[in-house]
Amino acid sequence: MNADTRRLPPALPAVWLVLLAAAGTFALTMGTRQTMGLFLGNLNTATGLGIASISLAFAFGQLWWGLTQPFAGALADRHGTTPVLLAGVTLVAIGTVITPYMGTTLGLVFAIGVLSAGGAGMAGPSVLMAATTRLVPADRRGLATGVVNAGGSFGQFVMAPLAGVLIGSLGWASAMQVLGLLVLLALPAAFVLRGGVAAPTAAGTPAVVTLPAREALKRAWALPSFRLLSAGFFVCGFHVAFLATHLPGVVASCGLSTEVAAWALAVLGLFNILGSLAMGWAMGRWRMKTLLSLVYAVRGVAVLLFLAAPKTPTVMLLFAAVMGVTFLSTVPPTAGLVAKFFGPGNMAMLFGVVMLSHQVGGFLGAWLGGVVYARTGSYDWIWYADVLLAFAAALIHLPIDERPLPRPAAQATT
Repeated sequence: MNADTRRLPPALPAVWLVLLAAAGTFALTMGTRQTMGLFLGNLNTATGLGIASISLAFAFGQLWWGLTQPFAGALADRHGTTPVLLAGVTLVAIGTVITPYMGTTLGLVFAIGVLSAGGAGMAGPSVLMAATTRLVPADRRGLATGVVNAGGSFGQFVMAPLAGVLIGSLGWASAMQVLGLLVLLALPAAFVLRGGVAAPTAAGTPAVVTLPAREALKRAWALPSFRLLSAGFFVCGFHVAFLATHLPGVVASCGLSTEVAAWALAVLGLFNILGSLAMGWAMGRWRMKTLLSLVYAVRGVAVLLFLAAPKTPTVMLLFAAVMGVTFLSTVPPTAGLVAKFFGPGNMAMLFGVVMLSHQVGGFLGAWLGGVVYARTGSYDWIWYADVLLAFAAALIHLPIDERPLPRPAAQATT
């Protein structure tokens, strides 16, 4: 039987080292992925494939990012986070570096959709937040998940303007490859998070029990609140992927410059940091389902106001700021509800399942954004769908029952 290496909660410096490693990894992987929309026009010009075909590659990446997370989570639950993160970070770098050499839709799907997105899924929120949940004391988990989530936003805030500068100075292909190499800076974090395999807690507290994957999935899917949570997160994925992929196109369709597009993405990331940290703080004070309903309702109202407003640089940046506050602030309470329902034992896999629902929505948001624009010359119908889905998600979360399920008994080991 493996010795318990985590008898006591980590001291404060160790907690912040964990948060730095998890947030830094998310910053590099998410920051790189969320700037890819800036390259969409260049890819179209270089390949001549058309916006719809290139959007398909981005959309497949959204779906594959979600598909990898339950499996990556299950591996991390059983074997620890280190090998999963090492493989994931390496795949993101390889996929990003080889993308400029791809001249077909299938090639772009492989580089962007399979390698980069799959690697980012392995080094994504299901694994990172599960490791964080296990490595920090229970009373800090809400704030901790907010900090990790903010790391992804900080990466976008830094990477978007950096990508804009690199494109202008090196050209789009070299700029993309530099971003891919920067992701490798996350490799040391995999060793900081090596304790992220489920283990018993301190003496006198309930043991952390990891169920077989099939049993855990059956138990989760039988819970109506888990299904409602997954449905709501589908909507989040639709919103996030559409904005991440097509916000630069939206900016261009309004007659604004590439610089405005880069800064809009950066503002989105900056205010997402504030939203993520605020959500981590709010989770200790209000019900998580109420916070989720509020976030989705704010998104719907923000899009309606944006559609009615004149499309100036100031309006665009204000819209990006409001959407940034809500952009990924759904992740901490969604992860928090999964942990509250089922405990941390199968957290990575079960949150990965919820993330899969998120990414199915992401596939549709990224793909349909390109299809609608190619056929109509505008994004209006996607915005209308966005509003309806936002208000539907606000209602879906209200019936969720936040009470935890009874914990399964720990199995005796010999």
